[in-house]
Amino acid sequence: MECKSIYLTKYMDLWYIKFMIIPRAYEPLEKHLRPSRVLVIYGPRRVGKTTLLKKFLETTSLKYKLISGDDIRVQHTLSSQDFSQILGLAEDYQLLAIDEAQEIPNIGMGLKILVDQIPGIYIIVTGSSSFELAGQIGEPLIGRKHTLTLYPFSQSELLSLYNHFELRQNLGYMLVYGTYPEVVQASSRAEKISVITEIANSYLLKDILAFDRVKNSRTLMSFLQLLAFQVGHEVSFNELATQLGIDVKTVQRYLDLLEKSFVIIRLGGFSRNLCSEVVNKSKYYFLDNGIRNALIAQFNPLDQRNDIGQLWENFFFIERLKYRAHQSIYANMYFWRTYTQQEIDLVEERDGSLYGYECKWTARKQVKSPASWFTAYPNSLYEVITPENYLDFLG
Repeated sequence: MECKSIYLTKYMDLWYIKFMIIPRAYEPLEKHLRPSRVLVIYGPRRVGKTTLLKKFLETTSLKYKLISGDDIRVQHTLSSQDFSQILGLAEDYQLLAIDEAQEIPNIGMGLKILVDQIPGIYIIVTGSSSFELAGQIGEPLIGRKHTLTLYPFSQSELLSLYNHFELRQNLGYMLVYGTYPEVVQASSRAEKISVITEIANSYLLKDILAFDRVKNSRTLMSFLQLLAFQVGHEVSFNELATQLGIDVKTVQRYLDLLEKSFVIIRLGGFSRNLCSEVVNKSKYYFLDNGIRNALIAQFNPLDQRNDIGQLWENFFFIERLKYRAHQSIYANMYFWRTYTQQEIDLVEERDGSLYGYECKWTARKQVKSPASWFTAYPNSLYEVITPENYLDFLG
């Protein structure tokens, strides 16, 4: 997909891009399509799933039908398990595209009927709420689906417009405002704050609060704010429960729902059963720095903050997650810490090897690797990630 009228503009010391069409990592989308299989595009709200789908439909040679899960008639038909109704929906079409599929009850069974009864059909569905959509399509579509997760813009996607120098120059803005498409395109600091705050307040919790066991939005927002202040630190369920006046099981349920709805990502501790290693707690990172900052209403520039280390660690963790997803690099993720306070921010276990990444916003002197890490895992690798070298690990 070519970019139209792309140029950088400086406005009130803020760089932004006008009239941009940024190619997404999964383009061209047809390379992920397979006949008689469902292509599922997950992701948080407002990251561009519908845009990605419509861009593909504009260029495909397949005869297609685009429908929305918000349409009550579509909901009724695909949840009916009535073969004649469901098959009639896709009659004479090569491709069926369903946007906002999570709104359709029992969508998995409806999709299974289509795939099994119409040889060679192509199906694409988008969904923002994984705890609903994944639960509905997981078992019915075993062996019949391929899944992509769309995130806010990644560094490799932004490199299609910026060069490395320009991207590093804009790093401070990404640490504060994040990389949601509408935020990246906003042309002033005030507009960026307005956009990301609207996303956090109006879209972020929409799926969760619609879930019938989550009643108290105020408690949930307080819960998120506590997590925002604890980015990069191990989280105690008991402490959260005490601070919020709820029980530990509710804390665990909230964390599970927030993970499944693309708000936070859990990182567990790494251990090969050495008694010196901490494994009984987890860390939680936000899928976007801007969302994290919006939750605590903190948009000060970096030189006026005391949480730069947390922002940098959250940013690199999420960008590395995006990079692995886009490059189909499969790995287990952990943090590592000993009871003597030696630690590594991110450990990837992949292809039989261990890779340790320590995030340092400023590295004025040589950072020594933890001695006990190489004692325990002598064949592992260790890298210090700074603003000067981070792009070497992200695209």
